[in-house]
Order: sequence, then C-alpha cells, then structure tokens
Amino acid sequence: MSTPTKPATPGKRINRIGLEPAAYKGGKTTLCAGCGHNAITERIIDSFYELGIDPTQVIKLSGIGCSSKAPAYFLNSAHGFNSVHGRMPSVGTGAAIANRKMIALGVSGDGDTGAIGIGQFVHLMRRNLPMVYIIEDNGCYGLTKGQFSPTADLGSTLKSGVINDLPPIDICALAIEMGASFVARSFSGDSKQLKTILKAALNHRGTCMIDVISPCVTFNDHEGSTKSYSYVKNHDESLSDVSFVPYFDDISVEYDEGTTTTVTLHNGSKILLSKLTADYHPTDKLSAIRMLHESASRGEYATGLLYVEPDKLDFIELLGMVDEPLSSLPESVTRPSKATLDEIMESFR
Repeated sequence: MSTPTKPATPGKRINRIGLEPAAYKGGKTTLCAGCGHNAITERIIDSFYELGIDPTQVIKLSGIGCSSKAPAYFLNSAHGFNSVHGRMPSVGTGAAIANRKMIALGVSGDGDTGAIGIGQFVHLMRRNLPMVYIIEDNGCYGLTKGQFSPTADLGSTLKSGVINDLPPIDICALAIEMGASFVARSFSGDSKQLKTILKAALNHRGTCMIDVISPCVTFNDHEGSTKSYSYVKNHDESLSDVSFVPYFDDISVEYDEGTTTTVTLHNGSKILLSKLTADYHPTDKLSAIRMLHESASRGEYATGLLYVEPDKLDFIELLGMVDEPLSSLPESVTRPSKATLDEIMESFR
C-alpha cells in the first residue's frame, strides 16, 4: 500500500509537480559498497524526479536476487510487489492490466530473467506490455557466491579461476526478436547515457527492455571477467550520443547533421543535442540484430538505443480494453449477469 507523498518544504528544490528529490528515494541500500545496482537506483530516482512523475502512480516489481532488492531503495511511496524467482513478468502483466493508468517498472537480474524466468520473459516481450523492464546484468549469481549466470561470456573466469565454457544468452537480441518495442543497453557507470535511456523509456508506450551491465564488485570485478568495470569501460561501443526532451509542451529544434545545439527544458535545465551522421538506424530490426552479433564477435558491448518501434500496438490496446482501469470498475460491470451466462451457454447447444 502506498503512502501519501508529502508536499515540498518552502524554499526547497522542487520539480514540475512540486515534489522534492527526497520524495523519490527509498530505504538505505544493503547491497555491497560500490555495487553497480546502486548506481542504477540513483539514475532511476533522478529520472522520475526530473520528469515530474508522481511516485504514487508507479508499480515497482521484482523477482529474486540482488537486483530484485533494488526497488526497496527508490520511490518509497510507490506500490511494490516482490514476486517469486523469475515470475515478475506475470505479476506485472496482471497489475498493468488491472490498472492501465499506472506506470509499471520491473527490476530483474540476468539470472532471474535469463534462467528460471526466461519463459515468462519471452512472453512479456512478445506481448509488448506497457512496462519498463530493467535487467541489472552482472553475469553472476551474487546471492549464491558468484556462479556464472546465463549472460556470462564464453571464456570469462570466476575469481576461483573456473572458466565458463557455455555461450551467453544475448538478452537484447532475444528481446528484439520476440517483439519488444524499445530495447536498449547501458552501463551502470555511464550515468548520462543511462538516465537519458530511462527517461525515454518512461515516455514510451510498450515493453521497454533495458539491459544494464552492472559489475558485481564482490564476485565478478576481477581480471578475466568480461563484466568488470575495467572491461566494460574498455569495450563499450556507444551507438550514438543519446538525448531526450520530455513532452510536457511541444519543443521543436532544427539543426544540421554533425552539429550540436542547446535545448532549454521545461524545468529550466539545458541539454546538448548532437546530431550524428552514423548509418545505424534503431528502427530497423534486422540491422539491430546484426549489429549486436557483430559487436559481440569483437568482444564489445554496443550501448545506447538498440531498437525502437514507436507505433507498435501495446498489449492493452490489442486486448481492446476500456479506458477506465479494471480495478475501479464495479462487479456489476466486470461480472456477466446470469441472463448473459445463460445466453452464452445456450449458444453452445
């Protein structure tokens, strides 16, 4: 159950809906010092505050694992549900359908998603449910002493020296292939890129799958790990300099390729937009999958917006549901009358 969000104290820094940054925080983290998951939490807090989203209109969802503890550390006044291992997608589907006006934010891990939960994951992607699905990807099981997860790269090593002899599951390629309409990858240490991607995802209608490489400082941040801070920093191939302008009122800019322009946002802050001349187009599904395979063959992580399909119908639209949230409809509307049920049964005779 969510609790009312307190109004801002006079003279304090507030956002467009009058809330202070503290309204977007959660409990004190119990994760290891330096854990990449904590950096992701900070970017989530920043994104919701800067966009001016009411925390009480958010559903936080998670499964089991270090990553699934993260929702306790942000948006304290939001609704929350910590599901069983790998089953967060089905819980999120029910919540999003019951109240289509809420913002669903799921946080999972590479084990929670890529192993026990992969069946639920692929069906969530193909349904294009309106949800931001963040995978805090460290390539290991941090809660059970660091064994390899399904995203661990072939040939990477554990601290004990054990070498991984299985190929990894490319979560991003799988999400694109299965039908997610917004797929991105970032690095927990790249705060600018990650925050921009999160803001864009929160304004997209459909499944937004964000794979965030998040090094485990305890079990997977050593030489030989391909998900350590040093490896990712040296093998991060950014597709573009991404920026995002929130749609509160229409902001239009025109500038030439290869140049940079300054845009003033509604809260008074400014961002720089760089228009690149790169040939990569995130709306081309085949190009996105090809690019992921090519970058992986070079031992690199392609980061940024990998694929987007802005006009794809989401799951709730496909179901043809009414605008009024199901959770607020009376039983007289949601439950067929006896006469209606009798008519249905009679039709089968």
